[in-house]
Amino acid sequence: MLRRVVRQSKFRHVFGQAVRNDQCYDDIRVSRVTWDSSFCAVNPKFVAIIIDASGGGAFLVLPLQKTGRIDKVYPTVCGHTGPVLDIDWCPHNDHVIASGSEDCTVMVWQIPENGLENPLSEPVVVLEGHSKRVGIVSWHPTARNVLLSAGCDNQIVIWNVATGEAMINLEDMHPDVIFSVSWSRNGSLLCTACKDKKVRVIDPRKKKIVAEKDKAHEGARPMRAIFLADGNIFTTGFSRMSERQLALWKTENMDEPICVQEMDSSNGVLLPFYDPDTSVVYLCGKGDSSIRYFEITDEAPFVHYLNTFSTKEPQRGMGYMPKRGLDVNKCEIARFYKLHERKCEPIIMTVPRKVNKLEEVLREFKSLRDRVILQDRRIARLEEQVAKVAM
Repeated sequence: MLRRVVRQSKFRHVFGQAVRNDQCYDDIRVSRVTWDSSFCAVNPKFVAIIIDASGGGAFLVLPLQKTGRIDKVYPTVCGHTGPVLDIDWCPHNDHVIASGSEDCTVMVWQIPENGLENPLSEPVVVLEGHSKRVGIVSWHPTARNVLLSAGCDNQIVIWNVATGEAMINLEDMHPDVIFSVSWSRNGSLLCTACKDKKVRVIDPRKKKIVAEKDKAHEGARPMRAIFLADGNIFTTGFSRMSERQLALWKTENMDEPICVQEMDSSNGVLLPFYDPDTSVVYLCGKGDSSIRYFEITDEAPFVHYLNTFSTKEPQRGMGYMPKRGLDVNKCEIARFYKLHERKCEPIIMTVPRKVNKLEEVLREFKSLRDRVILQDRRIARLEEQVAKVAM
């Protein structure tokens, strides 16, 4: 029996491609604040980027088609009194965005249909309940008007945005700074990574920790944890020797990981972006100049390295387009918005299309037919010339 040497995968040949310069967003003062968030949020209508702003915090909201050089006086969303740390678009309304800031507040904004024409300083609602800066905001994936915020006061608050009130307050579960929070696919559970090196799975309705793992990654630098579609948890972090790691965990039994892989010894935090439709995880390291991507399957070693997209410039942050904003006719499976120091550059991930035999034959037939038509026209012209000469 022949042994299969190469693993079968639809996504083995996925490749990344940066767009042309005229399709980038130029002359943007990307935020320099020392916080490990992505600094960028994207939906099918707008791209939002946290920027440097004097006298408070601000972020840009640009219609996707507004590429090229962005004017210095272009209007911003500027209601916070401290630097903005995180932003997130509402999955149920492409004109609603939430922001968390160093001023301890969460604000929800309504963006006009065609983008901003004047600076926007009046939010739809201000959510006050944190005593320290708010570093994480995340909308519920399935319930409308439900927003989560996590602050440096080590608490998680789940808000009803329609009334402006806190529905659930998870106070005494984290003894230190929360690095990341992720909703499960249906929004029934939360997964958190904390500075105490623990990964916790929380049922917010019962205010109860369902599962936890101490020292998921033994290094002191920040971890990230996200839920996968099958309920497993994918984490990125650092080993005791400060090497970057990724790991896969089963929620029902977190004593031992399903797999752990060491990557390199760079010190940038790995931001994971997960596509539940293809089971591909993209890892973007802050300060790196590459995007690595892996496919997660049920076969050992469970996390399969696919490829790396590399550029010359390091990334300051990264935005990830939801699947409904992609051009599937061009076999696009992901699109990133990479933040440089002064610009935002879209990067398109594509699966090469396998041309089937019928398409190939049709293409050849059309080409041959066009050549025959051209030849017939030439013969007709020659016949006319011969007839004129004969007269």
